[in-house]
This record gives sequence, structure tokens and C-alpha cells, in this order.
Amino acid sequence: MPAFLKALGREGLPPRLRVWDSRPRLSCEYRLAQTFKHDFFAATGLYAGLAPAADKLVLKVGRRTDLLGLPLAWLGRWLIGREAALYERFSDLSGVPRFAGRWGRDGFLHVFVEGHPLGKGERVPEQFFPQLQDLLGQVHARQAAYVDLEKRENIIVGDDGRPYLIDFQISWRRPPTWLGRSRPARWLLRRLQESDRYHLMKHWRRHRPDQLDSAGLARSRAVPAYIRLHRAVARPFTRLRRRTLARLDPSRAVPGTVVGNGTPDAPLERKVVRSC
Repeated sequence: MPAFLKALGREGLPPRLRVWDSRPRLSCEYRLAQTFKHDFFAATGLYAGLAPAADKLVLKVGRRTDLLGLPLAWLGRWLIGREAALYERFSDLSGVPRFAGRWGRDGFLHVFVEGHPLGKGERVPEQFFPQLQDLLGQVHARQAAYVDLEKRENIIVGDDGRPYLIDFQISWRRPPTWLGRSRPARWLLRRLQESDRYHLMKHWRRHRPDQLDSAGLARSRAVPAYIRLHRAVARPFTRLRRRTLARLDPSRAVPGTVVGNGTPDAPLERKVVRSC
């Protein structure tokens, strides 16, 4: 991918960072182990602590670079701020990675969940989807919608067999203001939550159809009209974007390809949160 399309341009994630925090299982120094993703909006990587038994951390940094002279660092800071606030709000839920603090103005950290993204046709433990349903219900109870459940890669199958949700970049929470109490905001929240429930049932049918009765199977196939409309409009653009990016960066067409682990001129460290 050309550098101008990447969130950090020619730079990569920092090869080392320091986390200043007094909580247990957080090391003071971390080193970049793997860059998961570096796209237009953000770069995300896994960091391993140097201290024994320290939790692994995930760092996500928002866009900093301009696009054809148009400043976009403000957009990166805004998106990261939204997502960090949601991680912090949901951090007490057992199915959301624990928020570990902000990283400067345009990044944040959360604890890494040992596991793997839900695979195509993967048969998960019996309690997996009931637990995911409960988790989604807890998110909804906080006047929020996950929004991105269509992508099964956002559903993590933990090594403990439990479900976890990651990537809250496009999630939405109804603001606690007069605007959030308005009829349009309440309508939008209901539609987004309905979409979450549809995608939950869709994945449930694809992975554990044996757990669904006839009513559950029918709900899993009842695609809301606005989702059908979104697919009709968005899918041609999505296919075009993927083909274009595959031509610009052939490695994107290879499943499992990992982005390089930073560059020599990436910053060496940044202090985060409080003191060790």
C-alpha cells in the first residue's frame, strides 16, 4: 500500500514503549512483537512485556498523515478518542479486553486476549453463543450498539473458550444529552441494536445450527430491509476498494500476511498513564 494511504505514512509502530502504571501484570517496558494491521485509519500492533508474566498489550494509533495535502490528524485523534472511551466504558465486561490507558493524543492500549478470530465454519463450545448473546445484551443495556458484528474476525474465540469483542471503531453510544434523548437518536440506536442481533443470529446459525430451534433459524435468515439496502449500495464499492488495494499492495491478497514491524525512524518510546 502506498505510504500516503497508511495511517502513519512511512513510519511504523514504535519498536518500544514504556507503560507507566502501578497496576499488577503491566510491565514497565514493552517491545513490538507483531503489527496486526496498518490501514488508512489506524495502525495496530501487539507488544510483549519484558517483565516476567506481564500481560501482552495491543497498541492502536490513529491516522497522523495528510492525504494529498488535506490534514487528517484531527480525524485520527477523534476516532481514537471515541474508541478509547468505549473500551474504557466496557472494560468491566468479561468479554471486552481490559482498557490499559491512552498513548499520547492519538493512541490507546488494551490488554491482549489470548485466542483467535472466529474461523469460517468453526464449531465453538456449547456456551459460546449464549455468552456472546449475554455480552451483546450488556453492551446494549448501556445505550450502545456494537455495529461491526457482521465481521466474524471481530469475534475472538478465547483460549478459555469464551467470546470476546474487539475493535469498537464504528460502535455507537447514544449521547447522554438532549440530542441523545431525541426521537431520531433513539430510533437509530434501536436499528443498530437490531442489526447486532441479526448478525449474532447469522453467526450462530453458521457455527452452531444445532442449538437453534425453527424460530431461531427463521430469525437468523430474516435480513432487515436497511441491511439489504446497505449491502446493495456498499458491496460494489467494497469490491472495488479491495481490488484497487490488492493492485497497489499485492501482499493484501495473501491471507495471513503480516505487516512489517516498524521502521528505524519510528519513535522509541512514549510514556503512558501513571508511574510504574
